[in-house]
Amino acid sequence: MLASAAERLLTHYDRHARALPWRSPPGSAPQDPYLVWLSEVMLQQTTVATVRPRFRRFIERWPTVEALAAAPDVEVLREWAGLGYYARARNLIACARQVAAIGGFPRTEAELRKLPGLGAYTAAAIAAIAFGERAVVIDTNVARVVARYHGLEQSLEQVRDEIRKLAKGMTPADRPGDFAQAMMDLGATICRPKSPECSACPLAGDCRAFASGDPGAFPAPKVKRVRPHRHGLAWWIERNGAIWLVRRPAKGMLGGMAALPGPEWGDEPTTMPAIASVSHGFTHFTLDLHIAARAETIGDGWWQPVDRIAEAGLPTLYRKAVEAVLARKEVLAA
Repeated sequence: MLASAAERLLTHYDRHARALPWRSPPGSAPQDPYLVWLSEVMLQQTTVATVRPRFRRFIERWPTVEALAAAPDVEVLREWAGLGYYARARNLIACARQVAAIGGFPRTEAELRKLPGLGAYTAAAIAAIAFGERAVVIDTNVARVVARYHGLEQSLEQVRDEIRKLAKGMTPADRPGDFAQAMMDLGATICRPKSPECSACPLAGDCRAFASGDPGAFPAPKVKRVRPHRHGLAWWIERNGAIWLVRRPAKGMLGGMAALPGPEWGDEPTTMPAIASVSHGFTHFTLDLHIAARAETIGDGWWQPVDRIAEAGLPTLYRKAVEAVLARKEVLAA
């Protein structure tokens, strides 16, 4: 990447950087590493629009990593409900406690990688943005920018190593954190997967994909795999305006989250008469969850008043299940 191109990108970022609650303005002092870390964990597989209000709620409740480290697991998991990918929440708790124990975040990518839940991307992002290390920061948006700029025609998965090598050469020693965020913004707002807005791109003059006349063809799309389908059963146990909830096992899908009780999910549909059913998509499979009525409680749990169900911290799957049953009851009562 020509130095002038890196300069153009940073100049563009100085003028057009997205104002986000976890960012410092371009060219200013680095952001608190706690805020950088928290935002990067939240943004994994989750949109900026979804994360923005949830991030603010988190830092209002736990303004420092020490405060988060001292919080009960249940409270953090409840606050995380609805963000999905719940292993992130469990790693968040473990990481906060380790950082608090050692007195703060490590300053290098190599040391950050040793913390729970921090992979290559997150460690590099914290090192660059919070500590100014010249780290190679590659998320999906950045990878697409690199692939298009260099005219890589294969899918991102096929050229992962080449993208890392090229991205390393693109990253300047000066303002590496701003450069990383500039690349993220470019991929999110201009160099989009579909219909890239090349006329607004500061790198268009050097971009091989743009020069081809069909920039949207770069890189090749990922081959979509058919996800297996599973079936599940959940019990609806209601007394005196409250429903019986349990907490899922700490490890596994939706680990540690509040849930309707029920057996593990499997490949065969249940034969139990259902009062409602919902469908839900996870990363690696889809699920039909059937909800059936039951009189007796099962497992260790608690009675949650229906009119305070929002306080239970249900993940999206079980929130949809509760809403489906309540909607059916409203129809029957009409």
